[in-house]
Amino acid sequence: MSATEPSKPTPPVPAPPRIPMPPRTPAPVAAASPVSPVAAADSADWGRVTEDGTVEVREGEQWRVVGQYPDGTTDEALAYYVRKFDDLAFKVHTLEQRHQAGGASAGDLTTQAKHLVDEITGAAAVGDLASLRARLETLTSALSEASAAEAQQAKELVDAAIAERTVLVESIEQIAARDLSKVQWKQVTEEVTALFDAWQAQQQSGPRLPKGISQQLWKRFRDARSVVDKSRRAFYSDLDETHKAARERKSQLIERAEALAPKGVDGIPAYRTLLDEWKASGRAGRKADDALWARFKAAGDALYAARAEQSAAEEAESAPKIEAREALLEEAKAVADEPNIKQARALLTRIQRQWDDVGRIFPRDRERALDDKLRVIEQSLKSREEVDWKRNNPETKARANDMSQQLLDAIEKLEGEKAAAEKAGDKKAAKEAADALEARRAWLNALDA
Repeated sequence: MSATEPSKPTPPVPAPPRIPMPPRTPAPVAAASPVSPVAAADSADWGRVTEDGTVEVREGEQWRVVGQYPDGTTDEALAYYVRKFDDLAFKVHTLEQRHQAGGASAGDLTTQAKHLVDEITGAAAVGDLASLRARLETLTSALSEASAAEAQQAKELVDAAIAERTVLVESIEQIAARDLSKVQWKQVTEEVTALFDAWQAQQQSGPRLPKGISQQLWKRFRDARSVVDKSRRAFYSDLDETHKAARERKSQLIERAEALAPKGVDGIPAYRTLLDEWKASGRAGRKADDALWARFKAAGDALYAARAEQSAAEEAESAPKIEAREALLEEAKAVADEPNIKQARALLTRIQRQWDDVGRIFPRDRERALDDKLRVIEQSLKSREEVDWKRNNPETKARANDMSQQLLDAIEKLEGEKAAAEKAGDKKAAKEAADALEARRAWLNALDA
C-alpha cells in the first residue's frame, strides 16, 4: 500500500467479489521415501568413529569429519549424529508432503528447499546426505514449474485487479466531469461513497499492485474525488446561506402574522398576503420549515377561529331572517298565478321591499340560495311583461294592422285567381293559387294571435 493511499477503514466494508484462484496442481514428483531412523547396521556404512571419539561421515568415496563424541561409546556417538540425519530427513519428507498436498505457495516451498540444501551441505550428521540432496533437487525442479504457473497466475490476478481499480477510477472521473451545479447531491454522494468503499475493499483483499501503478491510479481517484467533494461543499455552503436567508424571512413573517391576532377577523386579508409572501420565501430546510410553518399556521388558525366564532354568531342571528324570507317565497308563488300583470307586479314589488327589509343573512351561501329562488319568480314575471308589451304596443299594433290589410288584399286576389283557374280547368294554376292562399292565411293567423 502506498503511503499516500487511504488507511484501512475502522468500520468493516463489504469485500468485492474476489477473483477466483484456480486450484494449483502440483507437478508430479517421485514418491517421498518414508522417514525412518537409520538402522544400526546401516550406520556403519555411512559413519565411523575413531579411537579419540572423532565421528566421520562417508560422502561418496571420501570421509568427512562431522564432530567428536569423546565421552561415549562408538554406538552412542554414531546414534547421536544419526539422529541429526533423521531430523534433516524428516524436514525433507515434510517439504515433499506439503508440495504433494497442494495449497502451499511454490515460491515459499522453493525458498525453504534452498535453505534445506544449505543446511544439508556440510551437515554434522551421519546418513545418506547425497540422497537427501537428490530428493531436494527433484523437488526444486518440480517447484520451478509450479512457481512459473504461480507467477503467471499472480500476474493475471494483478492485471485483473488493475482493471477493476481502473474501472473505479474512470467511474469517479465520469462523475467529476458532470455539470456538478445540476446534480442531485444525495445520489452523487452515495455513488462516490460506494466507489470509495469498493476501492478500500479491493485494497484490503485484492493482490498487491506494483507501487508505480498503484500510486498513479490512487492519484487519479483522489483528484476526481477532490473535485466532487469541493463542489459538494460549495453547494451545501450556498444551500446553508439560502436556508439561513429563508429562515430569517419566515421568522419575520411569523412575527407579522402573530401581530395580527388582536385584529381577529379583520386580520385575515393581511394574513393571506403574508401567506403569499411565505410561499415565495424559499426553503429553509425540512426541520426548520416544519417548525416555522407550525408557528405561522398557528397564527393564522387563531384568526380563522375568530372568524368561525363570528360566523357561528351571525348564523344564529340569521335564523329568524331565513324563516322570514322563506315565508316571502311562499307568498311570491302567487305572482305566477295572478293573471293581471299589473297586480302581479304590485305584489312582487311589495315582496321585494319586505325582502330587502329582512337584511343580510349568514352564511352567505344560504342567502344566495334564497335570492336565486326569488330571482326565478322575478324573471318569470319579466318575461310575461315583455310579451304583453310587445302585444299591446301601439306602434306594433299599427304595423300589424297594415300587414294584416296587405294579407287580406292578397288573399282576396288569390281567391279570384284560384276561381278563374278552376273555371278554366288549369289545375296547375289552381294548385299554385291554393298554396299561396294557405301561406297568406297562416301569416294572417299569426298576426292576429
